[in-house]
Amino acid sequence: MSSTYGAEAAAATPMLVRKKVWGWLSKVIDVEEAKDQMLFVLPMMLTNVSYYLIPLVSVMFAGHLGELELAGSNLANSWASVTGYALMVGLSGALETLCGQGYGARLYGMLGIYLQTSCIITIVFTIAVSILWWFSDSVLILLHQDAQIADQAGLYLKYLIPGLFAFGFLQNLLRFLQTQCVVMPLVVCSLVSLALHLGIVYVLVHWTTLGYRGAPVAASISLWISVLMLSFYVLKAKKFETTWEGFTRESFSHVFTNFKIALPSAAMVCLEYWAFHILVLMAGLMPNSDITTSLIAMCVNTGAILFMVANGLSAAASTRVSNELGAENPDRARHAMVVTLKLTVLVVVCVVLALFFGHNLWASSFTDSHVIIDAFASMIPLLIASVTCDFIQGIFSGVARGCGWQHLAAFINLGAYYCIGMPVAGLLGFKFKLYAKGLWIGIVCGVSVQMIGLILLSKFSNWTRVELSHA
Repeated sequence: MSSTYGAEAAAATPMLVRKKVWGWLSKVIDVEEAKDQMLFVLPMMLTNVSYYLIPLVSVMFAGHLGELELAGSNLANSWASVTGYALMVGLSGALETLCGQGYGARLYGMLGIYLQTSCIITIVFTIAVSILWWFSDSVLILLHQDAQIADQAGLYLKYLIPGLFAFGFLQNLLRFLQTQCVVMPLVVCSLVSLALHLGIVYVLVHWTTLGYRGAPVAASISLWISVLMLSFYVLKAKKFETTWEGFTRESFSHVFTNFKIALPSAAMVCLEYWAFHILVLMAGLMPNSDITTSLIAMCVNTGAILFMVANGLSAAASTRVSNELGAENPDRARHAMVVTLKLTVLVVVCVVLALFFGHNLWASSFTDSHVIIDAFASMIPLLIASVTCDFIQGIFSGVARGCGWQHLAAFINLGAYYCIGMPVAGLLGFKFKLYAKGLWIGIVCGVSVQMIGLILLSKFSNWTRVELSHA
């Protein structure tokens, strides 16, 4: 009898523990909301990281050709992010507001129109940026960058111009699908494109006469493959029959509506991106500019790719908030934001541990130089601080996009980075000769102030739906 009772008690113990754990989690977080968000967040994380890796993998292949190629490709990638990628991401942010709230309000037919309108705006801005990229070597020399590095960066950017058009269209498609909570096809397309890219870039860099030029050509090809796959999916899938009704001239009548949100959205994103990549230019003015430039660029790229993980959470916050506001449920929108923040804390812990224990392996993927790898290790504590703040502010940036507060968030970013972050970076980096560490301390100050400003914006602003144009 006693042995039977003991066996039953032992079997019941795990069940009792699970009930207690589940009960504790239910008190701490809305489990059902968290589950729904994680089913959205994890695919978006994979998608964002995969698409970010496409141009970054090209930089890695180019960097292993030599130190000059490493510095040139890193500078080119930073310049591309500052002048092109950030702008495209920012412009597409208007769709997070318009499509997200339109979907929540059941104005399904407007989503396809907003997508076309955003693509029109993207084309105009992409042509302007392409002209800048064509003359980037001269511009970089005017900014006092090393002439050899600037020439290599300019060459890289010329062959990356086709990829810029693809990147712009890709961001619009991602927002269009994201706001409808369609995420698994994004994962499939992004992983397939990344896998193909690894083969394409290897062949073009090592098996053809293109060499260094093959890296940006491969990135352009792979980005266009992504655009074509997603476009084919939208055109053929039956689930988009109500949100994509074909091309229409009506999209031109909504350009101004889209532009009013797209421009501050672009400013919001660009002001942040520019601050990080201005550090690369500042590093080029320091002693041993080739090493310092590569080090800061590696830190920027590391922070950026980790932010791609955070961006999955940010996308969840933006989508849930915009959908609920479109359905006129502001309380549910706030609740969704709180759940996302709690999930973010768990993700930050995992990311910080991975960065702390795996930084040497990560650095070696960029370069074989032990000097740069050791210098990167010394930057890890500061990098952890900036990444932690960046994750948190990313959630509140998503809330701002979902609510249509891009114009207010843009002013916060302007003050945080250009009134505080950049002056501190210049003072510590040059005046106090802390060099790379001084530059990154400035970034930590800027992103901390940005985080606090966005938290206050979310706390004290009215959560209302923007006036959607739906003639």
